[in-house]
Amino acid sequence: METEELKAYLKAGKIATQAKKNAAKSIKPGMKLLEIAEKIEKEILENEGKPAFPVNLSLNHNAAHYTPSFNDMTELQENDVLKVDIGVHVEGFIADCAFTLNPSNSHSKLLEASEKALQNALSLVKPGLEIGKIGEEIEKTIKSFGFQPVYNLSGHGLQEFEAHAFPTIPNHANKDSKTLEDGTAFAIEPFATDGEGKVREGGVAEIFSIEHPASCRGQAARKILEFAEKEYKTLPFAERWIHNSLKLSEFERKIGLRELMQKGILHSYPVLHEMQGKLVSQAETSIVLNNAEVLILVE
Repeated sequence: METEELKAYLKAGKIATQAKKNAAKSIKPGMKLLEIAEKIEKEILENEGKPAFPVNLSLNHNAAHYTPSFNDMTELQENDVLKVDIGVHVEGFIADCAFTLNPSNSHSKLLEASEKALQNALSLVKPGLEIGKIGEEIEKTIKSFGFQPVYNLSGHGLQEFEAHAFPTIPNHANKDSKTLEDGTAFAIEPFATDGEGKVREGGVAEIFSIEHPASCRGQAARKILEFAEKEYKTLPFAERWIHNSLKLSEFERKIGLRELMQKGILHSYPVLHEMQGKLVSQAETSIVLNNAEVLILVE
């Protein structure tokens, strides 16, 4: 891996580590999810990084892809299971991490299952390791706690301005014989659930990314596309970021986003729900393999 690339990954990891630690200390019941997200994203910017995607704050049966809207009034409750998923990039090089909070500790065993699965998986990591071995360890660990892994969610590679790249890092034993390569970055991301272990898409999406840039007719659509290309390139962005940055009415913003979606220019990320409406916990960190050394980006 090139020196400048490695430096960017390490800096992103340092910023993400600090944001994660501060979030874990400061998030309390009664706080609005919007306040939490904006506080984390502001800290990332103040520390000379940029959000690699909108902070995900997925509650209870929501597994991923929930970020609050600009007027979201949802408050964290004592018994909630809150997944806090944070991404930081420096010049496009990404550190991705997540942890789960349950203020009352009423579901501590579920949280422990995903955290222990992550730690056990990390203990195996080295160049040349079969990727399927990671999934096998994650599944074995989560099941030892009496839960199921989420089979249709996975870890992923990290590449320049690409938060979900090759390879896919499974959360179950899928016998993938491909191996971890030196000089690469990736995230390991176990999800544990007391449900059946599968998620489905919900109808709401507050997160988008540019998939196929193309011309569009509407003025609002053009403004959104130009802004997103300049600020986020191919990385995901939140509708609330558009609301906060562009002088568009809600009607104009919705019309513009709809046109971009209909033309296939934008990809949306609907909230992912556990199939049975059961609870989900998440743990995640990012790793760089460099000259046979395993560098954990986010502690």
